[in-house]
Formats: sequence, C-alpha cells, structure tokens
Amino acid sequence: MDNLLTKITTLNIGKVEENVSLSKYTTYKVGGKARAIVYPKNISSLTKLIKLLKMENVTYKILGNGSNLLFSDKFYDGILIKLTEFNDIKFLNGQKIRVGAGFSLMKLSMLAARKGLTGLEFASGIPGTVGGSIFMNAGAYKSDMGYIAKEVKVLTPDLKIITLENKEMNFHYRTSFLQKHPNYICLEVLIKLEKGNKQAIEDVIKERRKRRMESQPLEYPSAGSVFRNPEGMFAGQLIENIGLKGKKIGGAMVSNKHANFIINYKKATSTDIKKLIDLVHDEVLEKYKVDMKIEQEFVNWE
Repeated sequence: MDNLLTKITTLNIGKVEENVSLSKYTTYKVGGKARAIVYPKNISSLTKLIKLLKMENVTYKILGNGSNLLFSDKFYDGILIKLTEFNDIKFLNGQKIRVGAGFSLMKLSMLAARKGLTGLEFASGIPGTVGGSIFMNAGAYKSDMGYIAKEVKVLTPDLKIITLENKEMNFHYRTSFLQKHPNYICLEVLIKLEKGNKQAIEDVIKERRKRRMESQPLEYPSAGSVFRNPEGMFAGQLIENIGLKGKKIGGAMVSNKHANFIINYKKATSTDIKKLIDLVHDEVLEKYKVDMKIEQEFVNWE
C-alpha cells in the first residue's frame, strides 16, 4: 500500500479498496484502473479525508453509481470517494423525506410509492444515487429532482456544512448549482412529496417499467441517454434520421432499439464509446446544425 493509502487507513475513515478496475463501478462497464476507492463512514470521516487529500495535493472525485460517467482507459491516479454509507432515510410529517446522498434513487422511488407518496415516479428507472441525481438534476417524464428537493445539505470547499434551499440550487434541465461548483459535495437531501393513491402510483411505475423494457436496450451496459434533447426536438430522432442506428466502433454500438443509447455490446473500451459519441455528435451537427449537449461526464481524458 502506498504512503497516502497508509495515511488514509491510519485515520480509520472507512473501507479502502486499492487498485480497482473502474469497469466494476460504471454502468458502461468500461474504464481503466483507479488508485483507490474510499468509503467514508460519516461526514466527519469524509471531512478528514478531503482535508488530507487537499494537503497532499491529490486529485479526488465523488463517485455515485457511475451511471453518467465515462472514465478513460487510462490509470486514474487519484482517490474516488463513494458515499455508500450515507444511506440514512427518515420519513417526516407524512410527506417529507430526509435521505442520505448514497441512497439508491430507484429504491427511494419504490419506498415512496409503498407509502402512497407521489412525485418520485419519474425516478423509478434512474439507476443513480440521490446525490448523483441532485448533481445532474436527473429527471424523466417532464419532471426532475428540482421539483421535489427542498433543501440540500452540502460540504463546502472550505469543509463547512451548510444547507442550500431549492432556489439556491439553481436547478434547470439536467443541471444544478453543484455541476457549476463541483467542489461542493451533496451529503443529504430533504424531499417533499404529495399524498397520492398507492395503487395508482404503483400502476404508473409498472407501466413505465414496461415501456422502458420495450423501448430501451436495458439488456446491455449503457449510461442511459447520451445526449440532452435539443429544445423542441428529440435527440434520438435526429440520430435515427441520419441512419446511425446500429453504427459500431469497436465494441460500442448505437442501439437499434433507441438511437440515443450507446451500448457496450461486445467488450467495448472507453475509447470505442467516446469515439462513437463524438461521431454521432459531429454528424448531427453537420446534417442539422444542432450542437447536441452530451449528458455524460468524461473523466480522466486529459
């Protein structure tokens, strides 16, 4: 174990995994190796860890479920931090939920449904964490986290714990305050839902799951929609219209089921996927003069 990891272990911050393959921690199932992943036990442990990493001038990144990331095939010489232990959940006053950043968004959606709370149905098919969904302002079916997140507890770059109100989070389509200030870390979220009919909520979730199974290539590793829908248009339709369904580079392919999904269909590398994303983007730009914004975050490509 190298000197830094020895220091982290000595601080008793939480579990440390060394020299990990990122293909196990991303939904694309690709990526090189990382120096280590650390699982802080609580906010105090996280604060100690960040303080040490800053002192040592070490690159670090918060990693949720890896459902919106494309790591390069190179070695990531930094520390990845998973907030898996930040998974407390409390149902308050009937309609409010206080939930940790590491909690599964899909699981939260199902728990809310069982309690007859409506407003999270859109999240039943989003395979991210609560913290990741706040960062991205994840959404579907004309709703997103910005509609339901009332307060977000964060760790600031100077290691203070503050609470940001909904307006301060600056939620917009697939973006938030946290994307523009990535050194702030989501710790916990207060969500406000409405009372609804339990059976009706569960029926909506079942119907949407059926629709997803029929229209999305869920049998292959992917990171969901690659491009944001341009205003008044559908990214998948633009891609399909120029005949790119089924287009392959190496083991990566534009899905025949849904053109806005790129799938790892045959042992793709990160480079295969990145090249295919760039090709699709450039061909749509050339054909339609539409500069589609990529939803996924590229990490360690410098």
